[in-house]
Amino acid sequence: MKLSLLKSKIHRARVTDASLDYEGSLTIAADLAQRVGLLPYEKILVSNMANGERFETYVIYGKTGLGSIELNGATALLGKVGDLLTIMSFAWVEDEPDLSNYQPSIILLGEGNVILKEQY
Repeated sequence: MKLSLLKSKIHRARVTDASLDYEGSLTIAADLAQRVGLLPYEKILVSNMANGERFETYVIYGKTGLGSIELNGATALLGKVGDLLTIMSFAWVEDEPDLSNYQPSIILLGEGNVILKEQY
């Protein structure tokens, strides 16, 4: 049996831009995405702490070092600049007798989408 477990999480990512006139997806600064192991085009679940919206989309890498978190296409209607998001991805993991050592990669962001805390 396989279990779906949290693989990657970016917590308290502040939206820096929103563009309705785009094909879709969520742009994440490449350095932040890579820090938690998110790949380009990887499916993600996003929750907006400002309005309770939850949506699925995929990752597009933005420029490194800018802290970019951009709502694109239809997702631009589900939040606005300044909203705080939780960005999550999941992986199928083989059920083993002891999964107590399993740890997702998690970062907590602060002002300017700077990493405050990491967990691996």
